[in-house]
Amino acid sequence: MLVSCFLALSLPRPASTSDDRTVFFDDFSGSTLDRSHWNVIVTGETVNNEQQAYVDSPDVLSVTDGALVIRPRFRKGFRTREGHVFDFISGRIDTRSKMSFTYGTAAARMKLASGAGLWPAFWALGNGSWPDTGEIDIMENVGDPAWTSVALHGPGYFGDTPLVKRAPFTKGDDGSAWHVYAVDWTRDGLVFTVDDREVYRVTRAMVERHGRWAFDNPKHLILNLALGGTYPAKVNGVSTPYPGLPEATVQAIKAETSQIVVDWVRVTSH
Repeated sequence: MLVSCFLALSLPRPASTSDDRTVFFDDFSGSTLDRSHWNVIVTGETVNNEQQAYVDSPDVLSVTDGALVIRPRFRKGFRTREGHVFDFISGRIDTRSKMSFTYGTAAARMKLASGAGLWPAFWALGNGSWPDTGEIDIMENVGDPAWTSVALHGPGYFGDTPLVKRAPFTKGDDGSAWHVYAVDWTRDGLVFTVDDREVYRVTRAMVERHGRWAFDNPKHLILNLALGGTYPAKVNGVSTPYPGLPEATVQAIKAETSQIVVDWVRVTSH
């Protein structure tokens, strides 16, 4: 325990230098999503008891005023091509097969929405099978404006992972304002920040107490807005009218006032 604590304290956070090289950048400056950067995911297998279907539609994914907007919609009885039925649709995009990176800094400037059970995330996933190739959760939020969370998942430490940390916002601030969520990833560990403020750091030694280190391989980026499901329900205790999604949030979605906004996404190598 003392050795692990020492290693965590001694892991330096990589500083931005003139040698940093931008390997991916999108500031959503066009009028539509740049499909050379992003894939739009359409729901196949559903996970985490989430209550939305992901669709490829400007109803849920749009680029407006230099920003990406993901806005869920109420669509009672929406049926996927696999025959699954949902009452909500939402958006998810990723860079799989278009951009992957190993080590460096991944950051996004985002504005979140309040509403219990809204589950936006900015994360990185290995290109192979889960959890063997690792997952880095740079920003997750379940509708509580006071905090976001960060986490790692891999072989032996997935699902209810021990490598997780809530990241409270500073006094007088919350997730509905613009913030930059980032992770600095090196061969020896990962440092998570909000607006350059360190909120969590994990070393290789900390990870290997729970399982194999799964962070020496390429990862691609994901942005999505899920609704309800296992993680929100665990936090807010809501089971009706939908798991993790209370009536007040359902009404906000019906009123089309719930959305997340992404100003830009950047990956740099050190």
